[in-house]
Amino acid sequence: MIEAALVFAFGCYGLGLLANLWRITRGPDVADRILALDTMVINLIAILILYGIWHGTAVYYEAAMLVAMVGFVSTVAYCRFVLRGDIIE
Repeated sequence: MIEAALVFAFGCYGLGLLANLWRITRGPDVADRILALDTMVINLIAILILYGIWHGTAVYYEAAMLVAMVGFVSTVAYCRFVLRGDIIE
């Protein structure tokens, strides 16, 4: 039963990634593209967690933490670049 739920969750998050990719390419504004990229990182984190549950190993949880940290920093840096034109003051 858990395998069927995992396959369903993989499919849902995969569709979410495709929707975010569509929003990144067709976004009407830069802010929409930034939000889609941030949501894409969140979906990737969820997929890594699901993959860790499926294989029963903790390595993917640590990888999800690293992706979360890098995703947060990249979102903040991209927003600062859009607002100010530079990242480091």
